Amino acid sequence: MEHPILSNLQSPLELHEMSVAELNETATEICDVMCDLLSERSAHFASNLGVVELCLALHSIFDFSQDRLIWDTGHQIYPHKLITGRYHQFKSIRTKQGLMGYPNPAESEYDLFMTGHAGASVSTAQGLHSGDVLAGRADRKAVAVIGDGAFPSGVVYEAMNNAEGNLLVVLNDNEMSICPRVGGVASYLDRLRNSIYPSLKSGIQKVLGKVPLVGDPAERFLAQMKEAVKAGFHGGMLFEELGFQYLGPIDGHDIGLMRKYLQMVSEIHEPVLLHVVTQKGHGFQPAEEDPRTFHAPPVFERVEGKAVFQERSSSTGLLNYTNHARDAIEQQMTQRDDVTCMTAAMCQGNKLEAVRDRFPERFFDVGICEGHAVAFAGGQCKAGARPIVAIYSTFLQRSYDHIFQEVCLQDLPVTFMLDRAGLAGPDGPTHHGVFDLGYLRVFPNISIMAPADQHDMRLMLEFALNHDSPTAIRYPKGVSPEIAREPAAVEYGKSEVLSTGKDGTILALGAMVEPSLKAAEKLQADGLDVGVVNARFVKPLDEHVMTDVLRNSPFVVTVEEAALIGGFGSAVLEFAAERRLNTSHVCRLGIPDIFVEHGERSELLRDLGLDADGVYRACKDMAQDTADMETV
Repeated sequence: MEHPILSNLQSPLELHEMSVAELNETATEICDVMCDLLSERSAHFASNLGVVELCLALHSIFDFSQDRLIWDTGHQIYPHKLITGRYHQFKSIRTKQGLMGYPNPAESEYDLFMTGHAGASVSTAQGLHSGDVLAGRADRKAVAVIGDGAFPSGVVYEAMNNAEGNLLVVLNDNEMSICPRVGGVASYLDRLRNSIYPSLKSGIQKVLGKVPLVGDPAERFLAQMKEAVKAGFHGGMLFEELGFQYLGPIDGHDIGLMRKYLQMVSEIHEPVLLHVVTQKGHGFQPAEEDPRTFHAPPVFERVEGKAVFQERSSSTGLLNYTNHARDAIEQQMTQRDDVTCMTAAMCQGNKLEAVRDRFPERFFDVGICEGHAVAFAGGQCKAGARPIVAIYSTFLQRSYDHIFQEVCLQDLPVTFMLDRAGLAGPDGPTHHGVFDLGYLRVFPNISIMAPADQHDMRLMLEFALNHDSPTAIRYPKGVSPEIAREPAAVEYGKSEVLSTGKDGTILALGAMVEPSLKAAEKLQADGLDVGVVNARFVKPLDEHVMTDVLRNSPFVVTVEEAALIGGFGSAVLEFAAERRLNTSHVCRLGIPDIFVEHGERSELLRDLGLDADGVYRACKDMAQDTADMETV
């Protein structure tokens, strides 16, 4: 489909000259582009459709080459990218070396931060404004667009508590995060949204006191109206007490109305919170009706206004690690009444809907509040429960202090299930979970494991829930292989020796076991006998196996889908140093000291030498080095 406005748009400043009708036509084109994209690959969809008109209204009033704009969370950045010079590259989004699916300052001056974690926008916008004041540019408006799902994050209120100056917070209220959002802030926003608009404040106080609270149907209606108007009148008080002028709620799909409010706000040089009500998936009926499925849906074609999903088949028939984690959690909660499960607004991402629906009294979604989730789990532990905290690796970083203080320091048996540990594929550097080994391994009391397959997953969770100290189980976003063997029981600090070899040994962690086994097969064909160890534990390491391998194996290759600094290979080197064992024959494979860009996980693993061919090449090089040393 042709997009005459977007294809000829040279600058978002051109939106300033457009009529409301032209802006609405631009919104229609953006919806078309989004639907076209989803005919090729999965991408964030409903959240982007929900902010099309809001994005156009903002750019038609402000000049964000001078003013400041932060999108929180950044997966709703697509309309912004389409009108800031990236329309002709848009089909490359979320592909290797293509546009990032999140804001990226390397792509455009209009992207100020990579924002992949929720809640930080108000702080960074306030920091931008403060820096501009110091530079003599107090005239610049700093705008943070934040969703109602991210709004309960504690850091938002830390920022609002200190806000001052030329700051606009646009609260994009669509009643959702990925799943419907939860908690008291959600209920508060519901009351605001359902109340009579605060624009009716003028003169209403005099009326309120005269409405009686009595019993017949007409009077009950008046009583309900009284409460609604009270909610409207008092609704913004929370924000106003924090120093913000509260405006709204207004229709976030009415470009003309939003332009009027934004024009008014542009002339206010104090903190303002503009409450905008939007609908996820707006403009595409299937996404409007089912925003959860259409958050990041499978590839589909539009047929007469409906979405026809393409058939998806797995050549292996294998499930991914997330499915196996879900099944293991459900099994343990079935067997034990003391096991609970909690997540931080990622019930869908962790595929825990079945667990939530089956055990509603023992399942807790705390919203995008990871620190609270961990401290909450510590409290449950102290009261005798056995909580499982299921949070993405990269998001668990947000609760670092609570892992330290409320769990590890107290030596409480919280079990952390770290999904997306490793390379998160097209979501890119904001979501790659490659730092968890480094940030968890430093804490006393905690044990850290990584499953090679579904059998390890089930056995590790069972072990964790019977272990009287904190544990963490990390696993990637990817298909889980089935390692051919009779899996050994999981014992504290014990690895699983899958094979031994006289020429060398591969110490493989978690998802790296399968490519290591394939590499060993290929090496065997070359006449090299290389053993493979399924490490299972990063902390504590298997003292007996590690000592034997380091002393007796001609070369040792450690393989991990994690940052090398502070990771599994580093743990092996530290182990050797403490025991004064030689490490000149040790090679570490993992994530180097870089932020890895986005791309398919298989592409990234190949580039980093973490696929079977990469492990094979490393072993061949080590074998050659060993042979060269023997001839010297």
